[in-house]
Amino acid sequence: MSVRHSLLALLADEPRHGYGLKSLFEASTAATWPLNVGQVYTTLARLERDGLVATTSIASDDERRTWCITAAGREALTAWFAEPVAHTPPPRDELAIKVLLAIAADAGVVTPLLERQRAAAMQRLQELTRHLAKADPNKDLPWVLVIEALRLDVEAQVRWIDLVAQHLRERGVD
Repeated sequence: MSVRHSLLALLADEPRHGYGLKSLFEASTAATWPLNVGQVYTTLARLERDGLVATTSIASDDERRTWCITAAGREALTAWFAEPVAHTPPPRDELAIKVLLAIAADAGVVTPLLERQRAAAMQRLQELTRHLAKADPNKDLPWVLVIEALRLDVEAQVRWIDLVAQHLRERGVD
């Protein structure tokens, strides 16, 4: 995800201070990606250098800059929203690596590993379901959408674990 484009999106409706952008980003994404305020200011400086944002004012009392999106920034934001997100796998999937190494070790550890991981995933699904039950979709839509994404990810992990277990049973691997 692009912090650069996220800041442009948050500036699209009104000018904001850097710390306000950080807070709004975290609120808009249900705090799933905490931003370092230093990263916000570094990114704003780059956006300004590239002509995508500008400083609208500097308050004399606290030296806080107010940032706004430029026409070029709006064009960049429109292009970003129009571009499909590439589906890229995570850099490494620790579970997949553990399972593959457990199979290679052939020491009878893969089945217990899968059972423990499945139990942990089911527990996580229950937690996410409880969070969903407490959330009000009318007030907490970003949070609900994040929980749903997490839930679907854990469900996919459970299905993968079941698929691995099935393949191993068919091959007589423990």
